[in-house]
Amino acid sequence: MSILVVGSVAFDSIETPSGKAERCLGGAATHFALAASYFTDVRVIAVVGEDFTPEHEAVLTRRGIDTRGIEHASGRSFAWSGSYMTNLNEAKTLNTELNVFQSFKPRIPDEYQDSDYLFLANIDPVLQAEVRAKMPRAKLVCGDTMNFWINGQPDNLARVLKGLDALLINDGEANLLARDPNLVRAAEKILAMGPKSLIVKHGEFGATAFFSDRSFGEHCDPCRPFRAPALPLAEVVDPTGAGDSFAGGFFGYIASQKQLTPAVFKKAMFYGGVMGSFAVERFGTARLQQLDPSEIEKRFALFRELSHLEPEEA
Repeated sequence: MSILVVGSVAFDSIETPSGKAERCLGGAATHFALAASYFTDVRVIAVVGEDFTPEHEAVLTRRGIDTRGIEHASGRSFAWSGSYMTNLNEAKTLNTELNVFQSFKPRIPDEYQDSDYLFLANIDPVLQAEVRAKMPRAKLVCGDTMNFWINGQPDNLARVLKGLDALLINDGEANLLARDPNLVRAAEKILAMGPKSLIVKHGEFGATAFFSDRSFGEHCDPCRPFRAPALPLAEVVDPTGAGDSFAGGFFGYIASQKQLTPAVFKKAMFYGGVMGSFAVERFGTARLQQLDPSEIEKRFALFRELSHLEPEEA
């Protein structure tokens, strides 16, 4: 099954206690696509500038990612610089250059119309809604957003939420979106806005899933919230793409399965945590570019031990 991701391909300049890195290949779509590519086929829609070279594109194509949907425009690619020197859980933005991303209008190639799964990465909700409307046959649609859109475009974001099977945001964004500091109440309010399920990411403390009675169709018994842990790490080099890598592992695993059930959803959250934990071990996407599937399964086993999740019976 193929996933279509629509989002940013960018260059990140990052400073953390582990050092500095200039113009790492990053962006939400890049992290998501690389993480998801270990589980299923991935297609990308994004825009890049003239500074995006064949070598950069090869980072994606080496993982079998379909890049025909990446538009090459005149100018420079989206670039972001940030610092984690005071708080590894929250970046301090030093500079943002939208460049060609400022006029990004996603174009869906004809070859992508049969995509089974759709991930709307963190972009303008107007664009998210347009893409969603053009992909009515997608079996499952997940999305992301951020404080900027929650505060600045609440009406447009509300339209996007109504078309999502799952929304993935962090706890601060959830509290802001619901205008409620209590996470359980906030989750109830967000699910009432339209998403069938909600995943709230807690950074180094894992993620919590909240479900509605629409989450799994005929498989849906009343589902209590489910908490997946994060793996304690001795060193976090670069947290920039952790959330998008979590989303890629989560959605990639779901796309690799025949059917979405509560058990598949919960296991997917563990694979999301696995991919997020790998992403933070190097600057940019360096770690995600060179994983071996056996490493992924070995780390999944660590997550299972950490949570006392019993192995599946043969």
